[in-house]
Amino acid sequence: MYRVAHLYIYPIKSLAGIEVLQARALQSGFEYDRRWMLTDQNARFLTQREIPILSLFKTQIAGSTINVEYKSASFSFDVSESTGEPVKTCVFDDPADTVVVSEEADSWFSARLGRTVRLVRLASDRAREHFVKKHNNLIPVSLADGYPYLLLGTESLRGLNNKLTGKLSFDRFRPNIVVQTTESHEEDLWHNIGAGTAVFENAKPCGRCQIVTINQETAISDNEPLKVLNTYRRSANSVLFGINLICRQDGLVRSGDTVQIS
Repeated sequence: MYRVAHLYIYPIKSLAGIEVLQARALQSGFEYDRRWMLTDQNARFLTQREIPILSLFKTQIAGSTINVEYKSASFSFDVSESTGEPVKTCVFDDPADTVVVSEEADSWFSARLGRTVRLVRLASDRAREHFVKKHNNLIPVSLADGYPYLLLGTESLRGLNNKLTGKLSFDRFRPNIVVQTTESHEEDLWHNIGAGTAVFENAKPCGRCQIVTINQETAISDNEPLKVLNTYRRSANSVLFGINLICRQDGLVRSGDTVQIS
């Protein structure tokens, strides 16, 4: 029997995530998952690829308030907060309509990062769409790289850890859903996944980037995980680890829920 082992959301794209006991699954991603992100002065999105220390910015949600901590400093804002100023940006090739959260947020993040940045929020759950080749149509997506959800099986990480000199935790791979499995990479073969009252579809294997080389607690890069994955998980020009999901039925997912596979 498969069960949900862990659930994670990442309110601000590329900042540290939050493990939660339950999450509401929507078409565009879990509620509050990657609805915010940092951009540069040219409205270009920023991630750990360019700024590894973003992993050290810890987030928490209490009611309708999101709190961000970095070293000894903290900043809070309401999930509905915005100046109303529109910002047209992109996540890779996908246009996204966003709004500025506040001048205070811009100043706080800019001071900590030593560069001018802006904190923006997705204008609506349909403000960014991604083309899915498998279905030849557009799907709503948060500000995640390409798909609303990432699922990983526990045995896939255990199998990788057995090949590494040091053990990695799930945060290195930034999943939304971790399922207790019995075989490495068996999730690759799943088609439909039911968890709680939500239903998901396997869209494709997830091709990994250099973010998996960044230690999420130190922001120091170590290429071993990607190098080792490349020896047994390479497909064409990608290194695969985990699967991207599309939500086919909204619902509530809880840690410990039975997972139905078909």
